[in-house]
Amino acid sequence: MKLATINNQTRDGQLVVVNRQGTQAVKVPQVAETLQQALDNWEQAAPQLNTIYQHLNEGGVNDAFDLDMNQIMAPLPRGLQFLDGSAYLAHVERVRKARGAEMPPSFKEDPLMYQAVSDGFLAANQDIEVVSEDYGIDFEAEAAVITSDVPMHVSPEEAGQYIQLICILNDVSLRNLIPAELGKGFGFLQSKPRTALSPFFVTPDELGQAWQDHKIHLPMRTWYNGEWFGEPNCGVDMQFNFAELIAHAAKTRPLAAGCIIGSGTIANHDMAKGSTCLAEKRVLEVIEHGEASTPFMRFGDTVKIQITNDEGEDIFGTIEQKVVKYGQ
Repeated sequence: MKLATINNQTRDGQLVVVNRQGTQAVKVPQVAETLQQALDNWEQAAPQLNTIYQHLNEGGVNDAFDLDMNQIMAPLPRGLQFLDGSAYLAHVERVRKARGAEMPPSFKEDPLMYQAVSDGFLAANQDIEVVSEDYGIDFEAEAAVITSDVPMHVSPEEAGQYIQLICILNDVSLRNLIPAELGKGFGFLQSKPRTALSPFFVTPDELGQAWQDHKIHLPMRTWYNGEWFGEPNCGVDMQFNFAELIAHAAKTRPLAAGCIIGSGTIANHDMAKGSTCLAEKRVLEVIEHGEASTPFMRFGDTVKIQITNDEGEDIFGTIEQKVVKYGQ
């Protein structure tokens, strides 16, 4: 099924079930007012929502309405937790190679992960507000899963059963602020502003055969200022699948329902597939030419991110954003 949140002038919005084409929706207050409420009671809520979804696709819901994408909020406008991994080692290897560093062997066994901003997510068409271009503004096309309650110390073999929804996202990064923050030895803070979530969260069955081994086996397509930028396949070169990332996150603590687990920047070893962030394109330029020639984003620049299936259907809805100067 496919779920979204529409603006009802509250912080958490109104949960709606969306048809497969992403054109019609229906409110479901009899099941849950918000997506977080549904996730908190997922075992009971999911079957009811799925029944409504089936009826909506069959045209059997009287109070369905045409979906206005301008009214769409992030499906979880504010979340309990967002843990972002770095599961694509092709990206990690290139970044380290550009600065003359080897990738530690442990990276192949122990995932990288940090705790990102979760108290507010941007809508898929919401502007990226930044104070200064000097911060090194970048987009990062990623996939993510949303969990139900996950017990502490869950095994990778068991963790997959807690994946309830899937989305794509734009993990905005301020690259020029990262080195100083990491140099403190305490992780990201100012360099990681709010992330944009896709318009729709979908259940794994919506991906059909493209969802295997807890990975999305479809290309992540990105356009920058209207031009093709990359389309690496999410299921290729993913060192740690989502079940393994969940197990890593839950090693010493349980995860509450609604936890978002990000994949990190999608990257393939096949460089012909392009990139999903400017930083990677820049490090490839450094590796090949000794210096980067591609600038980071400037005010007015745009990014478009989507995943379509083999039939051309836009599964998660499209992320389309513009960078603007904060306060103007």
